[in-house]
Amino acid sequence: MAATDISLRDALAAIPADRRLMGLDLGTKTIGVATSDRTRMIATPIETIARKKFTQDAERLLAIIQAENIGLIVLGLPVNMDGTEGPRCQSTRAFARNFAKLSPVQIVFWDERLSTAAVERMLIEADASRAKRDQVIDKLAAAWILQAALDSLR
Repeated sequence: MAATDISLRDALAAIPADRRLMGLDLGTKTIGVATSDRTRMIATPIETIARKKFTQDAERLLAIIQAENIGLIVLGLPVNMDGTEGPRCQSTRAFARNFAKLSPVQIVFWDERLSTAAVERMLIEADASRAKRDQVIDKLAAAWILQAALDSLR
């Protein structure tokens, strides 16, 4: 299935109602993963994948897609603050293109500006240690991205 700039609403219209959504925060060292509940109301962080080789990363994501009955991927797109797309966006789009060749699940992009910063601020306010923040920040950022997408549907 292709990775395109299709809207979230259009992509959702093409999948069965019982399928869940998966949010991804793609970093250079890790991939944060979150999933929605069956009603598509709440995003829950589930895993941080330590990036290895593309094939290994893709295998883990495909296993999660299968296990969690995923019908759509919401991939955070790291747009610059001025709205332009830089090297990180290019890398994210390349990952999506390559992953789309392996997965039957549609990928939609979601502007993730400030998602990691917002999660980090939340963790600091919760007095989480730096070590604890490092363990959970990527999957929480994925949940933040997915929750923003879910909230946009209401």
